Amino acid sequence: MLRELNVKFSNFLLSLSDAMDIASPQIASHQIRTSFIAWKLALQAGLPEESIERIYLAALLHDIGALSLEEKVRLHAGFEDINPDTHCILGEALFELSPLLRPSAKIVRYHHRPWSEWDEPITSQLVVESQTLFLADEIERSISRKEYILHQTERINSKISALAGTKIHADVIDVFMQISGQEDFWLDLSSPRLYSLLLHFGPFRNIEIQRKDVYSIASIFRHIIDFKSRFTATHSTGVAECAVLLSQYMGFTEAEIGQMEIAGYFHDLGKLAVPNSILEKPGKLTKEEFDLIKQHPYFTYTVLSTIGGLDDIAEWASFHHEKLDGSGYPFHVTSDKINIGARILAVADIFTALAEDRPYRRGMGRKEIEKILMSQAIARSLDRRIVKVLLDNFGEISSRVRLKQEESIEIFEKKFEKIKKADTEVVVSLKPVSVYSF
Repeated sequence: MLRELNVKFSNFLLSLSDAMDIASPQIASHQIRTSFIAWKLALQAGLPEESIERIYLAALLHDIGALSLEEKVRLHAGFEDINPDTHCILGEALFELSPLLRPSAKIVRYHHRPWSEWDEPITSQLVVESQTLFLADEIERSISRKEYILHQTERINSKISALAGTKIHADVIDVFMQISGQEDFWLDLSSPRLYSLLLHFGPFRNIEIQRKDVYSIASIFRHIIDFKSRFTATHSTGVAECAVLLSQYMGFTEAEIGQMEIAGYFHDLGKLAVPNSILEKPGKLTKEEFDLIKQHPYFTYTVLSTIGGLDDIAEWASFHHEKLDGSGYPFHVTSDKINIGARILAVADIFTALAEDRPYRRGMGRKEIEKILMSQAIARSLDRRIVKVLLDNFGEISSRVRLKQEESIEIFEKKFEKIKKADTEVVVSLKPVSVYSF
């Protein structure tokens, strides 16, 4: 029997922040590094502790509204060919979905608003917090990952000084100049141990959260993972609901079922590292492209396994492409290493994927799904007992999964309706194409 979840909030946030920037060396640790800069700026400015925590939390996930790897890379490079306001609006809406993140939502919304567009004074709480994050993001994006950090400081200082009075208030830039002369600031910022430094000395280091709070943030990441591509727009929602129902049929406890739902929401976390050009490719993937797909459960594991208290969830979520005969990927574990939770999630993932439309085919009906699931069970790829439970309850499971996915679409579109005003093209790209034919 599983214990109730008890997770260090700082550990949870840092790992999820890392997951969002893990895909490309161009943006590696961008949000973690931005959060360090923002934290140091807020401390140097003498802001209240509550304000420092809001800024730090916003910084860790400030690009949460940039749904694809391609968009993140374009944002990091500059705003010549992209509207930065779009991901800010979507980011605010995502932050609003969790009580833990909600206090920082407005900072995310305005972290690219230049000082010249504010009507309120710099002493306003929202203005100074947003401007602090704006500056931290500008500093981090000015750093070259190919050059020794202390050889860049003069160039960065000159660039940032030129923003005074237009993009950033002069007082906020003065705070940066007070710390930019300290070598330890730059060396910490570029250190591979920055995650550990923030984990042990940064904000929230003594805060623990329980299952309901983990769930609220996992639910947000479900949207981020799914809506990065219109062909997977409700996949994690469907997998989680299917896994929950299978767990109930198999007699899991309430705590186990709750953790199974979280694992379902997180199981494709590693797809944040996969380009949309591959996820949405209409034809068959090349070997090289499929090799990139194979990394996603590995990244899911490397991220979730670094979060103390999520050991079972990490394994359940990450083994969904493993097979009982050892022919799965990426760990090639066999039946003796694949526990019941991971087996359930594997069946739920395949069922949901088969039922959904994909770039290369329409969603399948019951006969086709049953044939594929049974063939994999007979071949010892999937657990035959779990496949039987699914097929014995096919009608209820398929209808409940469909209902949950429809609810997810409705909530998402209603909540993010206002981004249409910022960028109609983004909304169109989020439209799902999942059609069921049961």
